[in-house]
Amino acid sequence: MTPRIDLLDPDTYERGGVPFEQLAWLRENAPVYRHPDPDTGHLWAVTRHADIVSVSRDPDTFSSERRTPLLEEPSEELLARNRMMMLAQDPPRHTRTRSLVNRGFTPRSVARLEERVRAYCERMVDAAREKGEVDFVRDLAAPLPLYVICELLGAPESDHEAIFTWSNQAIGAEDPEYGGEDGTMALVRYALGLAERHRTAPLGGIMGDLLDADGPDGGLDPTGFAMFVVLLAVAGNETTRNAASGGMLAFAEHPDQWRRLRADRSLLDTLPDEIVRWVTPVNAFRRTATRATELGGQAIAEGDKVVVFYASGNRDPAAFTDPDAFDVARPGGAHLGFGGGGPHFCLGAHLARLELRVLFSTLLDRAPDITVTGTPRRLRSAFVNAIKHLPVTLTP
Repeated sequence: MTPRIDLLDPDTYERGGVPFEQLAWLRENAPVYRHPDPDTGHLWAVTRHADIVSVSRDPDTFSSERRTPLLEEPSEELLARNRMMMLAQDPPRHTRTRSLVNRGFTPRSVARLEERVRAYCERMVDAAREKGEVDFVRDLAAPLPLYVICELLGAPESDHEAIFTWSNQAIGAEDPEYGGEDGTMALVRYALGLAERHRTAPLGGIMGDLLDADGPDGGLDPTGFAMFVVLLAVAGNETTRNAASGGMLAFAEHPDQWRRLRADRSLLDTLPDEIVRWVTPVNAFRRTATRATELGGQAIAEGDKVVVFYASGNRDPAAFTDPDAFDVARPGGAHLGFGGGGPHFCLGAHLARLELRVLFSTLLDRAPDITVTGTPRRLRSAFVNAIKHLPVTLTP
């Protein structure tokens, strides 16, 4: 039976999460599907793992910069603003920007954060345990990446709550709880203030490096710096938060995997990638065809909107054994939760793995009896797969 296909309806995601039944049917019957689109008339929905990888690794044909990597069609003003962000650039411009920021996210650089991340997790879990009943998202999943991002920014603790609110507004425009304010512009103004203060009180660390970089092209100008801060605050914060929350829910739905992890701590090495595969915090990204081409048996015209659905690729049986099983021992190399490879592979992958590993390790140590006690409330968005609220109990 053919299901009703609508991969863009945010209400679907709010009610029940990613529509895996629709995606499974498309992978089998129409892997590159001509999908109605309110902005452009139609888009091509790409649902097979192999095709998503092909699109991701061919920026010459499938551009992030020609229009936008986001699902909605932007105004010309927004398009110009987005192109200052690494996420919406193609090589060679993307290559230059990424080369500036890469050094702060290498495995060695990330490893230096582990001691501070672990200490923060211990304080955070202990505080939640004292309360006994908490919202896993608000009290555990959200504070950790926010703390790390603010450490990288050099932002004082007094600014954490504002950055949390702005990142929610930037990613949740279609959700009535978060929408209504322009969180992106608030983050831009905040970052421009950081760049201005850097003149007299240098930021230090990666943020200072971005403004002071040596070389023929120098560092980022204040606007380029501000757009990187937006990307860091949203992508580096929201995605790890959503992975952690979705991971906790996965353990509630698969308690055998929590018992398995408790019995074998070596599985903490594979756990982060399986959580990211299972949850797929970013459901989809858009590319624009720069020339006429063919994909999955479909003729793609120049200018066509092409949307890759990572959540679908991460459940593709052609790429994974038993893909609908949550398996904490699954090797992590093939999943698309950090992108499909190519120039836009997730800059913060090493950091996300560290945060997830340390968070769940700390829960095993200090709150192994953590229990989900209520129904998750999901974000109204077809773009990101997010849980807004998840009640849990911990033994005080």
